[in-house]
Amino acid sequence: MSIHSLPRTKACRFLMITLLAGLACRPGVAAAQQDSAGTVPLNAHTRPYGGGWECDRGYRSAGEACVAIELPPDAYLESSGRRWECKRGYVEANGACAKIQVPPHAFLSPRRNGWECERGYRSLDQACVAVAVPPNSHLDSSGDRWECDRGFRESGGSCVALEIPRDGYVGDSGNQWECNRGYRKRDDACVAVEVPANGFLDSSGSEWVCERGFRKGSGSCVAFPVPVNAHLDRSGNRWTCDPGYRRQGETCAEAKGQEGA
Repeated sequence: MSIHSLPRTKACRFLMITLLAGLACRPGVAAAQQDSAGTVPLNAHTRPYGGGWECDRGYRSAGEACVAIELPPDAYLESSGRRWECKRGYVEANGACAKIQVPPHAFLSPRRNGWECERGYRSLDQACVAVAVPPNSHLDSSGDRWECDRGFRESGGSCVALEIPRDGYVGDSGNQWECNRGYRKRDDACVAVEVPANGFLDSSGSEWVCERGFRKGSGSCVAFPVPVNAHLDRSGNRWTCDPGYRRQGETCAEAKGQEGA
């Protein structure tokens, strides 16, 4: 009977049987496959890649055998299945899992190996003691220290009010004072900035600079001449020669003989 005359399903079965029979008749094929894997011990399986074998989950290699991993109380197999870890609330000690002793006002640390104090408490000698917050202060972001309220500063373990002079205000830090714009600090006071003619306050508000076309003198703004064929530079307190001219002392002379002059 020709294979072409068989239905599709029977033809496929016929080909499969023929293929398996051919492999069985080839000497050494099955033996070679068995030798490549070696003898797989109990509680082990053939490696999916690279040949050889490896122990099943919950077992570890011991020579040519796989022995069960002994879990101490309050432990579990970690993701690889070949080691154990202690449960949350326990820590490894001498091959076992010891319970973490959490003192009052504390909680288990997210790092799994200890405890932390609650907000408003700090660690001291394996205990959590309350943070003593003085008047006019509050707990900082850490929760185990305090800082003074805005408008107060620390002094001797307490918070005292800032003594803000006239024309002053509480600074950005909250525990120092600054002077208003147009004033500068001098000792414990704010004194006015004396701005000379042709001058103005700079961005800080506590110093002055000269207008364009003037430069600082002795407490004043002094005009300076700009020679012919020159102009003020970007700073406004110096001059530079126009294109096609070059500086000669305090004048600008034509740059003869130069390309583009």
